[in-house]
Amino acid sequence: MNPSLQKSVKERFFHALGFEVLAIALCAPLGAWLLGYSLAHMGLLTLMISLIAMAWNMVFNAVFDGAQRRLGFRRTLAARAVHSVLFEVGLILAVVPLAAWWLDIGLWQAFVLDIGIVLFFLPYTFAFNWTYDHLRDIIVARHLRKKALPAA
Repeated sequence: MNPSLQKSVKERFFHALGFEVLAIALCAPLGAWLLGYSLAHMGLLTLMISLIAMAWNMVFNAVFDGAQRRLGFRRTLAARAVHSVLFEVGLILAVVPLAAWWLDIGLWQAFVLDIGIVLFFLPYTFAFNWTYDHLRDIIVARHLRKKALPAA
């Protein structure tokens, strides 16, 4: 089996946590500045969205890895693009009602806002996961080489 598809729950949590911590660090100040809300108000919304996204990230990536194992596709540019789009569509379904409530705006305004967020997160998701997978492959390969070396 491909070692890049063998991920523990602990690793999936680490992956999702890294993704979300960086996303909060970028989005809370940017959202406060662009939308005119306080950093605290946008920070709390960003945190709520992040918690939802973290749970979705873990579930979605487990399903995506399972689909890759069953269907045998490689993580090509096209596969990564499909991965990013499907992830964001699922997240939209959860985030729009939350944003509308928290910002006291209509669902349409929240949807338009979320489209802006998606336009940021599509390349962010792609870049983060591509970087993570490549760094993980390097780390796993080093670990396997060390494991294969006979004890001196």
